[in-house]
Amino acid sequence: MQSGRRIIRNLFRWWLVVAAVLGAAISAHAQSPSSYPDRPIRLVVAFPPGGATDTLARQITQELGEALGQSVVIENKPGGGGYIAWNYVASSDPDGYTLLMAENALGISQALYKKTTPSFDPVKQYDAIASVATSPLVLAVANNVKANSVAELIAYSRTLPQKMNYASAGIGSVSHLTFEVIKAATGMEAVHVPYKGGGPAMNDVIAGHVAINMASIQVAKGLVETGKIKGLAVTNSERSPVLPSVPTLKEAGVKTAEVDLRFWFGIFAPIGLPDVVKAKLDKAVSATLSHRHVRERLANLDIEPAYAPGKVLKTKLENEIANWAKFIDAHGIKPE
Repeated sequence: MQSGRRIIRNLFRWWLVVAAVLGAAISAHAQSPSSYPDRPIRLVVAFPPGGATDTLARQITQELGEALGQSVVIENKPGGGGYIAWNYVASSDPDGYTLLMAENALGISQALYKKTTPSFDPVKQYDAIASVATSPLVLAVANNVKANSVAELIAYSRTLPQKMNYASAGIGSVSHLTFEVIKAATGMEAVHVPYKGGGPAMNDVIAGHVAINMASIQVAKGLVETGKIKGLAVTNSERSPVLPSVPTLKEAGVKTAEVDLRFWFGIFAPIGLPDVVKAKLDKAVSATLSHRHVRERLANLDIEPAYAPGKVLKTKLENEIANWAKFIDAHGIKPE
């Protein structure tokens, strides 16, 4: 009798071991790169809802999720000039479930803050997945500014007893450094007024409290069309199809430095992403940007799909950091 019980106990233990091994094997398979993705994916945006980066992300997540077979959820993590989100993604597991939708500010901030934030390096801490899109900015001015062209703005600024001011989405933001390039190219003088995001900055331009703002075309378009602000130039090489009456900076006679004054956007992941996961994400981004409905939605916002593989995006980021560092050093721009 006791011998029979021992046999039953041993069989039971054996089955427990088998079950544990099988469970571990199933779990390992579920978590292996080959099974990616098997749960929703987070796409982190470093700025509040409504900005250029957030707007783009919301135009592609549905089709990107369909291409991957899992939902893609946007997670806004604003603050710290982008560093809260950037560090959050950089410190996440490199498993493909936490991604970053980034823009020029990633390279600009690295060039501007390289001495004060040596522990952060996007080139070393991120795997680049794919380039996504580009989009112009608009040189927007308040209605109480007595200028209807860039030339008139420059002349007007020289008649004032005090320097004009210009708003930006924050120190080191695309809007901040883009106008610094315009200042350097034209000799215009203006005092920087940084805000916590593009929305508050534009609100004060609409109210006439601040003279100038370099705004995304998605934000500026409706405001220009309804007469709430004036659009003096776009940073594209050609006029925007959604604001065709607004000239380019080149048409306005502004020769800018060797830096890209458009928004560019790309998707990044924590360094160490398995190659098979990287390849799946790259393929999904390419398919998404080829989707007719996505291209139509982006065209309506003057966002140009600009797919390129991760290697190209990584090189672009490296070049952006180097070019902005040269400009920042040459013009003595400091973190404020």
